[in-house]
Amino acid sequence: MQTLALQIAPPESDDLNSLLDGLIHARRLSSWLQPIVNIKKGTIIGYEALIRGPADSPLQTPVHLFDAAHRCGRLAELELVCLEVHMRRFSRLKLPGRLFLNLNAVTMLQADFPSRFTRRFLHKLGLRPEQVVIELTEHLPVENYDALREVLAPYRRMGFSLALDDLGTAYAGLRVWSELRPEFIKFDKHFIHGINDDSFKKHFVDSLQNIAHGVGCQTIAEGIETRLEYQTVQSLGVNLGQGYYFARPAADPPREISPKLFFIHKCGEYRNNGVSQRSETISGLISVLPTVHSRMRLSAVGELLEKNPELWSIPVVDQDQPVGIVSRHTVMNVLAQMYGRDLHGRSPISEFMDTRPLVVDKMMPVEELSQIITESGHLARRQDFIITDEGRYLGAGTITDLLRKVTDLQIRNARYANPLTLLPGNVPISERIELLVETGRPFTVCYFDMDHFKAYNDFYSYDRGDMVIQLLGKILVNAADPEKDFVGHIGGDDFLVIFQSEDWRRRCEAVLECFAGEIPGFYDEEQRQAFGIATKDRREVDAFYPLISLSVGVVSLTHDTSYSPSEIAAMAAEAKKQAKKIPGNSLFQERRGFGGRQTIHSASGPETRLL
Repeated sequence: MQTLALQIAPPESDDLNSLLDGLIHARRLSSWLQPIVNIKKGTIIGYEALIRGPADSPLQTPVHLFDAAHRCGRLAELELVCLEVHMRRFSRLKLPGRLFLNLNAVTMLQADFPSRFTRRFLHKLGLRPEQVVIELTEHLPVENYDALREVLAPYRRMGFSLALDDLGTAYAGLRVWSELRPEFIKFDKHFIHGINDDSFKKHFVDSLQNIAHGVGCQTIAEGIETRLEYQTVQSLGVNLGQGYYFARPAADPPREISPKLFFIHKCGEYRNNGVSQRSETISGLISVLPTVHSRMRLSAVGELLEKNPELWSIPVVDQDQPVGIVSRHTVMNVLAQMYGRDLHGRSPISEFMDTRPLVVDKMMPVEELSQIITESGHLARRQDFIITDEGRYLGAGTITDLLRKVTDLQIRNARYANPLTLLPGNVPISERIELLVETGRPFTVCYFDMDHFKAYNDFYSYDRGDMVIQLLGKILVNAADPEKDFVGHIGGDDFLVIFQSEDWRRRCEAVLECFAGEIPGFYDEEQRQAFGIATKDRREVDAFYPLISLSVGVVSLTHDTSYSPSEIAAMAAEAKKQAKKIPGNSLFQERRGFGGRQTIHSASGPETRLL
């Protein structure tokens, strides 16, 4: 993607035009290429060409270079020279796949543009039109779509393909997509950055992906930088990807991408829908299987399988790193063919292995792995998965053992669920804390307890008290992030939320505010007007109990900790006691970790309104 940003151009200079003139005529420009990858197959389908000026020039960056050309009225001239530089470099390197060339829509509409961008020039370089994709950028608005289609028509008839760059930004919108009907669209990197943690971006890309699929258009996700971003766009069905995760732009770019980047290898957070329970990790599913290295001959692997009839597959491991998995079915089918052993027996097993096995970390919860397998379709295609410890091979697991463990956990967790709210009880809560302590992840425990609940329960009866308890349970579930947080019901009016969301405090304040707004509706008019219940206490003495409020005791563990689940629960209970000393809706935080101890107070006024 070339970028034209007028606002950050170099200062005006009388020498700017001569400087630009020297670069253009001397061809002092270099082509850097970045791979575009088939997300599912892990193969390179082409390269986007990116121009660079000389390192000793103030016009080194594309931003300054194209801005200078625009200010000097030489944008079309520069773009044509860039095309020549890119195509010569691509041809010289004999790179596989297609060449994606950035062109500004306004430039293409200029009368002199087509004169040098011809089939003859491509033929001279040994390139075919089918190898070239015109990546159309729109840093200036295009109003005459008929004229642009007319300009593009000859190239498309010759075999050039068209890509629309930066979909969703600037002028690159659905209108352009509809008018030009490109073979490729590129999702702007803004929508890919952090997509794994942004539900809006997921829905946005998912919606556009559905449109693209319906009209037969391939999609490219730009700016993929992390494994989680890659996994998210893969799960959304995006066809192609580009970004630092695969490779940076380079003068001599890679011809292939490491298969390890395409493993489904998640060490993600526990998924909790607010009602589900804590899971065990898959470390309990590890089976020690024979392994082979990628250079082992096919015939030797066949002999190993014949000696071990119980094996469905064999992991392929090089220097403690899993690089693939080979199935019994594949090996035996090849060897069983006529002359199969003679033709292929001496071939390395790397030619027959699955280079994208399912690879998961030992600390992944079994329920999350079950969800990954179900969503990705691995259940029907693969019977084994590889288990690692921070990338090092540990062993393998089977789908059968996984399903058996998930079923056992569901039965067991149901036994410990609170019957009123169906939320996890004390045992799953303790196990959840234990899991987080084991993995060394930071988390925050929030103990929620109602003030004056017993007086309400005694005055209105337990059935209305149960309704208040269910209200709080629903508020907590709604406030928690289902991808990160855990909501548990200790019993009675006591709840525990284990937050991994960094904005836990905002979520707690939302709970207090929502509860304060809802609770008056659970009182009769007389008590609501009085802001509480006037009754007699146990000694038959007149007493007044304000409207129910919430006290929240908070313990944040910001580093690896040696505290046990029971010690953490005790700290949360003590923080809750401190919160209850503050009138109205209140939050008391005690932060534990290597950084020491810190206490924070916040409280509402006596009318149970959050300040």
